[in-house]
Order: sequence, then structure tokens, then C-alpha cells
Amino acid sequence: MKAIEITHNQELNIIDVEKPQSPLAGEVLLKLSYVGFCGSDINTFMGRNTMALNPVIPGHEIGAVIEAVGSGVPETLKPGMVVTCNPYTNCGKCASCRNLRVNACEHNETLGVQRNGAMKEYIVLPWEKVIPAGTLSTRTTALVEPMSVGFHAVSRAQVTDIDVVMVIGCGMVGMGAIVRSAMRGATVIAADIDDEKLALAKKMGAVYTVNTLAEDVHQRLQEITGGFGPDVVIEAVGSVPTYQMAINEVAFTGRVACIGYAKSEVSFQTKYFVQKELDIRGSRNAQPSDFRAVINYLERGTCPVDSLITKEICPEEALETMRWWSKNPGKVFRILVKF
Repeated sequence: MKAIEITHNQELNIIDVEKPQSPLAGEVLLKLSYVGFCGSDINTFMGRNTMALNPVIPGHEIGAVIEAVGSGVPETLKPGMVVTCNPYTNCGKCASCRNLRVNACEHNETLGVQRNGAMKEYIVLPWEKVIPAGTLSTRTTALVEPMSVGFHAVSRAQVTDIDVVMVIGCGMVGMGAIVRSAMRGATVIAADIDDEKLALAKKMGAVYTVNTLAEDVHQRLQEITGGFGPDVVIEAVGSVPTYQMAINEVAFTGRVACIGYAKSEVSFQTKYFVQKELDIRGSRNAQPSDFRAVINYLERGTCPVDSLITKEICPEEALETMRWWSKNPGKVFRILVKF
């Protein structure tokens, strides 16, 4: 069967791999319809993702249909169902697993990063990792995983209806954080360097937008918040300036949730940690409840799905598309590969 393989030196090939046989006990065979390229994939392609196998079959944002199920699989999973998957592993033994926060397993291996992923025609997974997508199409279902990461960050930040929340970075994960914060009744400020993304952020639930290149961020935030600063800042970029912005601009006794990985060391005025008595929290991957919440949201039909899909391509167009993306990093929400 056909699969996409990428390396760390800007190479991408269509390869032939063996099609999985009938699923064993406890397994589910999925026929992939759509698989999304994400930020980790472009970083792998550009040689910046040190966590990824080299080479690796990417892909963990999937919209699929159940082809067959093995013995012992619950009756809630049946052939013909549209599903996505929880692409993370958990060891069951580390501190995170012991505390039931399996999304942050110390030994996690994400599909398409530390192990070969779903960018192929078929894949077999344990039934516990297969998530029914309700009434969603396979195309829309491929957006569930990245949005769930943003949803999880909002849970980590304990956002409520009395909060002003600033989300830095309006990619797919940031959009998920904007949606979930708005659903919880918070007043949302979207921050990005791209006006098109900021315009879409308003459609997704942001009340205010800040172009961090064109505006005085501190002054704008002071105006919006009446001089207090945002109660919550969610960092969804992963850069030195955005991490520093989060600490500098969050209100006294505020919360900062960090999703992005900065590629280099970040220097902070640590006095703000103490003077503001900040809660600074990491946010990694997503919990099963976050996946369900995203599916419920998308089933409402209010999400501008077409605006979130930058390109829809066939596997043979993947190399050209990745080269284009590497030169236009700020213009992509999601690229879906159709199998």
C-alpha cells in the first residue's frame, strides 16, 4: 500500500509498505481517508524536530473509517464508522500515568514522531485508541486532534467566564484554545502576526485581536483590560519573544499555559514569577475528554471548517506542498492529504 515518508533533510518519498492483515484480538483496522500535516511534520522535514525518527512516516491527525475489528473489541466500534484516534502512547508506570495524566506520559511515543504514523492507506490500532467521530465527515474529523491540544490547554489554565484570556498564536492549536475559552464564557484576545489569521480568530470566538508586529502589545492589552493585563495567557507559538510576552503581559496572580516548544533557551525576569505570584503550567497533548469536547463542538456545524483547511492534496503532491510550506510558514492552518 501507499505511504508517505519524510526525512530530516527536506526529502519526501512515496513508498510502498505492506498492508496490515486482519486485525488481531483487541485491534481495529482503519482505512485512512484524510491525514493532516502538522507543525511537527514541517519541522521534521526542515531538520528541526530532534524527537522524530529519521526517516519517519508522519501523521497523527486522522479522519478514517473502520474497515474491520478483531475479537474482543467493544460493540461500540463497528465497521463503517467514522473515527479519529488518540495518537499518544502511555506506559502505565511513570509518575504521569500514576497520576492519571496519561497525555503527559514520560515515555510517550506519538504517531508520526517517535514511531511511524498514519500517513498511509491503512493502519491497525488498539481499540482503546480509536475515537468515534459521531456525525462528522472524515475530512472534518482530521481536524479534531490539533484542536483538542488547544482545548486541553484551556483546561490546564482553568479558564472561567470571568477571565480575560490572551491566546498567542492563531494556528490550529491556538484556534482550539480560542474556541474553548469562548465556549467557557471568557473574553478572548487573539494575538498573531498575520491579519488573515486574526480575522479568522474573530469568527472562532475572539473578541479582540492584536497584531504583535504592528501594534504596541503592552499598551493595547492595558487598554483592553483596564490596566490589569490578561488573567490567562496561552502560549501557542513556541518562540523566545512569545514566551517572554506571556510572562510580561499576564496579570498579577494570573495563569500562563505553555503549549509551544521554544527551539532555544529563553531568558526571563524571574522577579515576575514571584512578584505576580504566577501559575505557570505546561500543557501537553490532550486527554480523551478533550477529543470528545472537540467532536461535540464540530458537530454543531458552527465552525468554519473550510477556512481552517489551507490545502487538500493527494500523496503525490506532498513534496511540492512541503517545499511551499517551508517558504510560507505563517500562511498554513492545516494541509490534509487525501487517501
